[in-house]
Amino acid sequence: MSNLEKYQHIFKESFQYDGDLEQLEYQGIAVWDSVGHMQLMAALEDTFGIELDVDDIIDFSSFKKGKTILAKYNVVI
Repeated sequence: MSNLEKYQHIFKESFQYDGDLEQLEYQGIAVWDSVGHMQLMAALEDTFGIELDVDDIIDFSSFKKGKTILAKYNVVI
């Protein structure tokens, strides 16, 4: 499974979401609240073997932005 497929899978599983991931933003759906956000961050860290910086967790505001943030950790999506 590619990193993109893993990334998409995490979002779909975390939020039980089948919509357009490219347009998905924090608090854009009810389940992506503060608790959902932290669950998403934990899933990303576990899947990609990284530890996200607090500033990056705060800045992780959309599916698209997440790709840029993960690149800082050498996770190319």
